Amino acid sequence: MRKIINFQPQPMSRVLLGALPLLAMLFIYLIASDARLAANSADKLLPGFDAMFSAIDRMAFTPSPRTGEYLLWTDTAASLLRLLSGAALSAIVALAFGLFCGALPAVRAFLSPLITTLALIPPLAILPILFICFGLGELSKVVLIVIGITPFIVRDLQLQAMAIPHEQLIKAQTLGGHSGQILWRVFLPQLMPRLIDAVRLSLCSAWLFLIAAEAIAATEGLGYRIFLMRRYMAMDVILPYVAWITLLAFALDLLLRIVNRRCFPWYYAR
Repeated sequence: MRKIINFQPQPMSRVLLGALPLLAMLFIYLIASDARLAANSADKLLPGFDAMFSAIDRMAFTPSPRTGEYLLWTDTAASLLRLLSGAALSAIVALAFGLFCGALPAVRAFLSPLITTLALIPPLAILPILFICFGLGELSKVVLIVIGITPFIVRDLQLQAMAIPHEQLIKAQTLGGHSGQILWRVFLPQLMPRLIDAVRLSLCSAWLFLIAAEAIAATEGLGYRIFLMRRYMAMDVILPYVAWITLLAFALDLLLRIVNRRCFPWYYAR
């Protein structure tokens, strides 16, 4: 008898198994929505797909009467600019700190307590401080993302650097490599694929910090629009916006996976 622990689903089976929970959630929503709308046709809590499609058409393909903009695309551009700016800055800062903390014991002893302390501070707790220091503009939102995800990436890269076999460092020094060359030629190439993976895994937190900041202080953005529509219980707008954020997050995750596999195929061949 074949044990389930040894069962490896085929690619098509894996896709079907992954789709089943999503289809089950969709089926449950349809049943609940039909039940509520049958009891009250004006119910806003679980709108039907026709109402959501109408809202998508209004937000994405119809100019706003007030500004003349297509709100969905304006909100998407604003949120993506903030998210990608914060993620890019976090990656640059985290690579520098992770490289030096992981490769140089003296730097690790000096900076590790600070990085650990920063990682333990809830980023949303200091959001009012950021608004006071940097104002209500774009900078405070980007800084929140940087503060929120950089410590996680730094610690991940530090552990990756510390896991590099000591034999590689001995061989590099035997061949005459100085500290700078070892950092550049031994540590950095092995940290780059891990950096992309760490940024990819931290994007979920980055979206959370972004939406929270936009909900409090913004005039455009996906988070701003969701919390604005909450005042009117416009679930026909909120649910498509949540689905759109999920789709964007999935697309970014997939893009980073592809880039990592194309640029560093050896990382996945281990």
